[in-house]
Amino acid sequence: MESIVEYRNVDISRAERVVLKNVSFTLGKGEFCYLVGRVGSGKSSLMKTMYAEVAPAGGEKAEVLGFNLLDIRRRQIPMLRRKTGIVFQDFQLLQDRAVKGNLRFVLEATGWKGKGDIEQRIEEVLAEVGMANKSYKMPHELSGGEQQRIVIARALLNKPALILADEPTGNLDPQTGYHIVKLLHQLASEGHTVLMATHNLALVEEFPGRVLRCEDKQLVEG
Repeated sequence: MESIVEYRNVDISRAERVVLKNVSFTLGKGEFCYLVGRVGSGKSSLMKTMYAEVAPAGGEKAEVLGFNLLDIRRRQIPMLRRKTGIVFQDFQLLQDRAVKGNLRFVLEATGWKGKGDIEQRIEEVLAEVGMANKSYKMPHELSGGEQQRIVIARALLNKPALILADEPTGNLDPQTGYHIVKLLHQLASEGHTVLMATHNLALVEEFPGRVLRCEDKQLVEG
């Protein structure tokens, strides 16, 4: 299986405090994996190293999509992030523009030029997440679940090999959260590698997948 993420004996610190040490794991193409653990156990910090928001404190190897995170250059970070779809718990949609404007902003910021290509890609991702008829809506006119679907659409715009979902159901009711996880599983079956941080173990039981657990400053399997 093609390796998308590979960490070997990586240490992760925040504000000079070690949150995880000797992290070793790999993620393959099309794999769905849960990242579980208590609040403050290092889940978000680990995810942030994967898109160069946080630098690893050290290690033998930290590679994501062919980028060496132990020695990544500033000019490489936008290229890494273009290949990575990021889904946040708190949506982070631009409130001053409609759904289509939010998605257009991302495409233009990542180098898309042709207006027709931009419009076509927006239509494709909205259809993929079941939101084809919501392009004209403002974020505040959408339910939490609808906003999260738009966030997933935004993450898909540049056809990322890796999707990082940090507590994507944290602000949603159980039924809506169920549909969001079902959608993320569907994306994995289509070839995207998905790493989803959650503290909701009921979802893990409902949609079985590989589990990585953060506890006692270690990352353990299962």
